[in-house]
Parts: sequence; structure tokens; C-alpha cells
Amino acid sequence: MIEVYCDGGARGNPGPAAYGFVVKAGGQTVKREGKTIGIATNNFAEYTAVIAALKWLAQDYGGEDLNFFLDSKLAVSQLSGLYKIKSAGIRNLIFEIKALENQFGQVRYDHIPRDKNKEADKLVNLALDQKLWN
Repeated sequence: MIEVYCDGGARGNPGPAAYGFVVKAGGQTVKREGKTIGIATNNFAEYTAVIAALKWLAQDYGGEDLNFFLDSKLAVSQLSGLYKIKSAGIRNLIFEIKALENQFGQVRYDHIPRDKNKEADKLVNLALDQKLWN
């Protein structure tokens, strides 16, 4: 199973926003990415992280089972189908995520405490501080 740690954040809500994700296969980190996405909300940035990770994973890990870890209870609950999505913009992101999920085996979303998601969070902040060059 591939582990994916995702985070998104905005300074101000909305405000300058970025996402970060870390992919681990067999316990080894195989990808780290953090990028700015312009002015957005925290939630938009969270879902953008999942989309970016899924698009990257599709290149080499299609068909694999994925376990996503996010520190946003709201995002995990919405992605798992437990909470309704009221925002049309977020709903469109969820539709995109669900379409991308079709390229993989089982896809799970688990909530983790923020201190267990430090790598992805750091990538968000480095991107917002413009200290990442991708």
C-alpha cells in the first residue's frame, strides 16, 4: 500500500495558498511536492493537495492501493462520503478526485493529528514562503 500525506493551507482564509504532499512506498519517501496555488481557502488547498498527489501517482502507481493521511477532519469526512459538500467549488474538486481514484485499487482517507503530518505541512509553508523551486 502506498501512503500519501497531504496538507493545504492559506494565510488568511481566503488568502495566499499552497499545498504539500509526501508519497511513501515501502516505507521510503518517493516524492515530495509543495506548490503555491494563488488566492484560495484552506479547504480548497487541502483538496488540491489530494488532486496533485493522485495525478502524480497515476504516472507510476496506477492500480495500487492508496492510503491518504490528512489533518483536516472535514476533508477526510467529505472524501469518505460522511459529510455533505455544500460549496459548488469544493464539490467540483471532489468530482475530480473521485474520477482520478478510478485509476487505483482501494483508496482510503484517514484523519491524523497535525503533528503526524509535519512533512506535508512543512512543504506548504516552504511554498508559501517561496523557498521551494519545482
